Amino acid sequence: MRVLDLRQNMQVDPSIGDVLALVNGNITDDLARCTSGVIGEELLYRNTFSNGSSISSWIPEGPVTANVTNNTLTLRGAGNADDYFVYWLPEVFPDRIRISWDFQPVQEPGLAMFFFGATSVSGGSIFDPSLKPRNGSYPQYHSSDIRLLHASYFRRRWPEERQFHVANLRKSPGFNLVAQGADPIPDVADTLGAYYNITVVKDKREASFYINGLQIFTFDDTKTNTGPVVRGGRIAFRGMQPLVANYRNLEVWSL
Repeated sequence: MRVLDLRQNMQVDPSIGDVLALVNGNITDDLARCTSGVIGEELLYRNTFSNGSSISSWIPEGPVTANVTNNTLTLRGAGNADDYFVYWLPEVFPDRIRISWDFQPVQEPGLAMFFFGATSVSGGSIFDPSLKPRNGSYPQYHSSDIRLLHASYFRRRWPEERQFHVANLRKSPGFNLVAQGADPIPDVADTLGAYYNITVVKDKREASFYINGLQIFTFDDTKTNTGPVVRGGRIAFRGMQPLVANYRNLEVWSL
């Protein structure tokens, strides 16, 4: 890429010239960074689901069938109608991150959920052997010994959810509903095979949720009496039967 030096064609104040020199020296790097992320962000994790080994170290809780084909992760429950699953990434992420992925509902009813900032209530690992066992049952995550935020979207499990589409954010422990917004994702028949980009921004005390760039909700963790602010931790996908959904292009960026 050729970067024009504006000083060749105009007279400028020396101080402005210094600024232009700095811009000319850095603009190429900045443009390169813009092609994949926002200026100032650093890529922490990327999974293109190129083959089965891309999820070999993920940690399931509850019965789940996970298949990888054509750069797509397909998740579905593998148990009975009331058996649900959580699928943890092995990495522990810091606070101040942006997580994004492409989501395609394939079969409904059901419900999709995303866990983030997960730690034990004492701030340690959620896999500490001293914690209570978990098998995908929701109360083990919302009212037990781990702290996290969990965003539910494409909520189609129960008739009342299918009648009025909203996305929820809850904070645990305590099953606290802390934010809510309209969910623009249509029913499976009307998606026509489309994918929807989901983005979660966790920036210190604030958590925001977006679908195709549309802000669905924002939560300030200091504005409610729900315990300590959720910080960094683990992330996971959760599904409720009989949902089948595809996931692509999972990325985590530091802010």
